[in-house]
Amino acid sequence: MKILGLNTIGFNTSASLVINGKLIGSIEEERLNREKRTRKFPIKSISYLLNKNNLKFEQIDALAISWNPLINLEKFNFSQSEDKSFIPNITFSVPSYVLKLNSDKTPDFFVQDLKFKKKTIKIYYINHHISHASSFFFSGFDNSAILTLDAFGEKQSGGFYIGKKNEINKLDSFYFPHSLGSFYSTFTEICGFQPQSDEWKLMGASAYGIKSNNIFYKKIRNLVDLYKNGKFELNLKYFNHYMFHRPYFFNKKLLTHLNIKKNKKSNLSQKYYNLSYAAQKVFEDILFNSLNALYKKTKSKNLVFAGGCALNCLANGKIIKKTRFENIFIPPVPDDSGAGLGAAFYLNNQILRRKRSYVMKNNYLGPSYTNNEVLSVLKKYKLSYEYISNPSLVGAKLISENKIIGWFQGSLEFGDRALGNRSILADPRKKDIKSKINKIVKYREPFRPFAPAVLDEHVKNYFTEYQESIFMEKTVNVKKKKQKLIPGIVHKDGTARLQTVKKINNPKFYKLIEEFYKLTNIPMVINTSLNYKGDPICSSIEDILKTFYLSGLDVIIINNYIIEK
Repeated sequence: MKILGLNTIGFNTSASLVINGKLIGSIEEERLNREKRTRKFPIKSISYLLNKNNLKFEQIDALAISWNPLINLEKFNFSQSEDKSFIPNITFSVPSYVLKLNSDKTPDFFVQDLKFKKKTIKIYYINHHISHASSFFFSGFDNSAILTLDAFGEKQSGGFYIGKKNEINKLDSFYFPHSLGSFYSTFTEICGFQPQSDEWKLMGASAYGIKSNNIFYKKIRNLVDLYKNGKFELNLKYFNHYMFHRPYFFNKKLLTHLNIKKNKKSNLSQKYYNLSYAAQKVFEDILFNSLNALYKKTKSKNLVFAGGCALNCLANGKIIKKTRFENIFIPPVPDDSGAGLGAAFYLNNQILRRKRSYVMKNNYLGPSYTNNEVLSVLKKYKLSYEYISNPSLVGAKLISENKIIGWFQGSLEFGDRALGNRSILADPRKKDIKSKINKIVKYREPFRPFAPAVLDEHVKNYFTEYQESIFMEKTVNVKKKKQKLIPGIVHKDGTARLQTVKKINNPKFYKLIEEFYKLTNIPMVINTSLNYKGDPICSSIEDILKTFYLSGLDVIIINNYIIEK
């Protein structure tokens, strides 16, 4: 059974290939068309997966789409349904009219058949939040509570689910416009960042805000009603995110309430840092209220958390402390880029009732290149290079000598985090390294932090608690006594976004950190994505060469080849 899981709507369109219940490959369209957070149909991603696996499209058995447009047809639209200017619009108008005659609840999915001469390919359109929740199927849990939270999908903004073996059941739904994702985007925009794109920046800025006597916290908190059942409501008089014809997520009433203006400067003043902290704190209030209610409903010690809000690693790192959940799975692509993947597994495991057989241990699912392919490109551009037999040792030595290196190895990661195959690596012992990388390599805001990639067995020695974080999905506290040893990865509030590195997941990257440890007695390196501001993570050899020559990287290592400036 060959299934293509697709995210075809919204940001970060993507494609995933699942064959006989196992994930074979995944990639975001932006990595191939080089358009950051693209909304274009993932045609390049589909072509890559088919070509990589020597498949023709007609060999695919089914497509799984992470959106159910039947739900959007629940409210009849006369003008759209009567629009005959484009004849294929009947594919919209017919079901739109037919649904008026149907009193049943809209199903969680519907199916189209594409009939060819020798093959029928079924297209399954699956509820967006069920697609997110279906991360459960590759979590490794036999049973689990499941929380999904994002801006919106169809008409939902979140959901409570329970997963047991081959089945997910919905317990409750959160409905737009009462949306945690849109709430967070609102304050992202007030701080001068791009909503539905730059929420990372708000999260990073929150560490610089004052905690005590923060005047914004109470003002923002008063705009949200929390309920014992885990739901919440926003005071919509202060928000515009649901008014799609209006330019901003906020309105004048909210700005007046906060006594603030939209930031139009490239840097943040303390006022906006304080606002960032308050928004993050209220985000966490809402999240933990929902999580604690979900635990009461399910009594499960396991949690799967997905949807765009699960990218908030600062909140993720507090779940163990703030709730009674003990085991957490957050996929490397909890946002919409991974929704198509979830849809594929929902189709495979729940609709088709196929036995679960895949657990996600890493996200190295994209293109890779042989040494011969690398050499061919280097010769094509007449570049000076050197062959090295042990790139991990050479890389570790360069990092210990305060070089900032581009590290391009193996298969491209699926998701926003570079986890040791398309990475910029540096020495965490250097106090000025954060400002240096932000200024001359990444070209981004000076307050943005960098993550440590840490040998798994050494995490307890440097951080106040051990939490597995193989996808860099959790932020934890750095031990105060250790902070002076590794200032390059310590954020303003004493935290760090942790990546735990295990040999079984990435032997070559593990070896590099191990060699660095031998040289410096520090079992970690700085790890950030191999790109600069506004550019997607490098996918091809040409991508890293462009990044190298347009940034302040000192060295790049591509497979077994090294290039220096």
